[in-house]
Amino acid sequence: MLKKLVAVGSASAMLVFASVALAQTKWDMPTGYPGSNFHTENIRQFAGDVDKATNGKLKITVHDSGSLYKANEIKRAVQGGQADIGEIIISGYANEDPMFGLDSIPFLATGYENALKLWKVSKAATEERLAKQGMKILFSVPWPPQGIFSAKPINSAADLKGVKWRAYNPGTSRIAQLVGAQGVTIQAAELAQALATGAVTAFMTSGATGYDSKVWEQVKYYYQVDAWLPKNMVLVSQKAFDKLEKPVQDAVLKVAAAAEARGWKTSAEKTIWYTEQLVKNGMKVEKPSEQLKSDLKKVGLTMIADWTTQTGAEGQAIIDAYRK
Repeated sequence: MLKKLVAVGSASAMLVFASVALAQTKWDMPTGYPGSNFHTENIRQFAGDVDKATNGKLKITVHDSGSLYKANEIKRAVQGGQADIGEIIISGYANEDPMFGLDSIPFLATGYENALKLWKVSKAATEERLAKQGMKILFSVPWPPQGIFSAKPINSAADLKGVKWRAYNPGTSRIAQLVGAQGVTIQAAELAQALATGAVTAFMTSGATGYDSKVWEQVKYYYQVDAWLPKNMVLVSQKAFDKLEKPVQDAVLKVAAAAEARGWKTSAEKTIWYTEQLVKNGMKVEKPSEQLKSDLKKVGLTMIADWTTQTGAEGQAIIDAYRK
């Protein structure tokens, strides 16, 4: 009788564990940025909050630093179903669709308030394009404003002619073309090595990426041109999302909204901190000269014209709505 009771108990336990396993969904989430980056910290909190909000029914494991997929592979992985969820920098796909490059047009939206306004008027168009590719935006968080890092002083666009310029999206490649620099495609995770080997000597990025990559070990100048605020987006496969129970879906969306609000706030708060760290580590942080500002403004106007030509009436309507 005791053996039978033990057997029945074991069988029951196995059924309980099996039902729990069946009820639980696990997602692997790749991102191309280091664990110490504020985007990644925000994502880890998002994953933990999802676990709590769904009572463990959805578990998200974050894989940072491009350890699961490299940064430029993540969108394709989510789109193709190899990953259920992932984080990308949307402007990296502007060659695929110019709408994806809107937030990286120089001097169109240069502060957090304007960046948020630009996102609000362009969000529907971005969502529509990603939906056609089978993906849903859960939340979006901007990087701090983009400045110019350089191994030598930069007083005008002419000083950038011929330099090895790091490009991380089509927009930064276009800037290189317009100022006569040599564009070299380098992802954030590869930047430190590229600087160490001399593959790049100047680039435009945020203080956050500069801090993560310890750029002060190779370059000494940072110009606060505040050119644009590119956004990272957390995308989920629509198929994977649709497989979730409705209460779980609702919980994910609620947690995602909180992650977006938190991320925008943190990005703004850390902008000053990142700049302080650059100074602390010996970098010369300056405002751009009037000549450099004028030169870059011309670059921005050219790129706005390029973008509206590529996107036609839809793009012009977005620009008009933003400028109201």
